[in-house]
Order: sequence, then structure tokens, then C-alpha cells
Amino acid sequence: MIPPADMVLFATVVREESFTRAALKLGITKQTVSERIRQLEERLGVRLLERTTRRLRVTGAGVMYSERCAAIAALIDEANNEVQQGQADPTGLLRVSSPVLYGRRYLTPVISKYLARYPQARVELVLADRRPHLIEEGFDVAIHIGPLNDSSLVARKLGEGAVHFVASPRFLSKHGTPDARELRSARCIGFSAFETWEAEGVKSRIDPVLMVNDSELACEAAIEGVGIARVPDIVCREALRDGRLKVLFGPKPAAMRPIHVVYPSRLNLPNKVRLFMDALATLAEPTPRRPGRIQRKRSR
Repeated sequence: MIPPADMVLFATVVREESFTRAALKLGITKQTVSERIRQLEERLGVRLLERTTRRLRVTGAGVMYSERCAAIAALIDEANNEVQQGQADPTGLLRVSSPVLYGRRYLTPVISKYLARYPQARVELVLADRRPHLIEEGFDVAIHIGPLNDSSLVARKLGEGAVHFVASPRFLSKHGTPDARELRSARCIGFSAFETWEAEGVKSRIDPVLMVNDSELACEAAIEGVGIARVPDIVCREALRDGRLKVLFGPKPAAMRPIHVVYPSRLNLPNKVRLFMDALATLAEPTPRRPGRIQRKRSR
């Protein structure tokens, strides 16, 4: 079995492009580095490095092996950092970005308990209905609702949020209850001039009678009888419960939108980020609800 320490050593040599610099980095002698690399090659039965008097050249096999070794070295560093950081309470400023509605409905109790438990921590919460660039804008974590489109970020799923087609009893009494095939010609409340909605497997291109840029406004307009709206469960839940709105096209949600907390990297993850995400997963995990009922958030 190859000792992991020798794999880390090889990754360091390749990264530093020098036995001498690798030796300084690891606090050992150049001769020790050279001997351990020679023994590693003998155990593997593969030439990893071509040595000249001026430089090192990594062989094809060495390039592939060094990538694996670098990944193992990163995991070792991450494990060590997690253990070390796990012994200390978080300090300093944690910057969090969230969509407006989710932040208002879910994050206040999370942040309150996080700050009460860790008095040396501070939080800046920025609510905006856009996806920020975490690194450029200096955010530690962000809440993303809907499909993830940035593969460079690390994501942890918090849950899913239901979306419903809703209309008021007044509207349905006046215009009738449409089936999915009639949605195309129904009076609808949308977010853009032309949208495609899908109900019971039928896709319809709608032309909204009212366009808004806020889900809560769409819900209020639906309550007033303007038309049919397609809104998140957390917006319309109370109106469904007290009968001001009805769910259309059966009890199945129109869509389920994934909710993730994202952050830039797993490597050297600050303790303040890790503990905040743990709090999010425990206290702010939306779960699917039956239309017309309020379900309390569960703690796991």
C-alpha cells in the first residue's frame, strides 16, 4: 500500500516544480524528497518524473497520478481544518444573500438563533431577487431557488417549494372553473408579456391581462378576482387556508422548485459558514404542503 504521505509529497513536488521548493514547503531535506519519490516510483512500477540537471518533467502517467494525489491532499487538508475549526465558535461577519420572499419568511429565526448561540458572530443579510456573484460581491453563502446554473459553486439542498395555480372563488363564479386545455384563453396574471404554463401535462402559451414583478402582488391580484396566478405555496398558503383562493387543476402542485444554499468551495470552509448552513438545514427547510393547510416547519 502506498502511504498517503508519499502521495501528498508527490503532489507538492509537481505543484512546486522542484525538489528543493517541495522540501522547503514540507520542512524536510531535498535528499529525503528525492529518495521518497524514487521509492514511490519503485512501488508503483511507473516512471513519474524525468529528472535533468535544470528541471523536472512530469511524465504522462505522472500528470494523471498527480491530479489524484492533489485531490487526496486537498481532502486531508479539509479534514484537518474541519476538526480544528470545529473546536471554535464562529467569529466575524457572515454575508448572506437570499431572495426577498424566502429571506422574509424563513431566515429571521435562523439568524436569531445563530447569533444567540454564537455571540461573537455577526451577519449581514442582503435580500434581492437575483443571483449574485458570490466571490465578486463578497458573499459567504446564498440561497438559490430553482435550477442551479453555476457548476463552480458547491450546493447543499434545503428542500423544495411548491408552486400552485390559484384563483379566487369570485373569479371562478364569474368565469367558471377552467380545465387545463382552457388555460390558454383564460384571464391570467403573469410576470412577462408571454409565458408558457403547464397544467396536467398540457402546455399553454398565455397572454396575461396583468403583469407584475412580485409574487405577493400576483397573489393579491388573484384574491381580488383579476385572474389566475401561478405563485409559490409560501405566498398563497394563508389565502388557501381561509378560502380566499382555490387551487386549480387538481391537488398536485404546478411545480416543485428546489431550494439550495450555495457557497464557493468546500476547501478551507470557514466554521461560520459550516455552522450557519447546519442551522439552515435544521430550521429553514420548506417541505411540500397540502393546498389549503399550514404545516409547521419541522426540526430534524
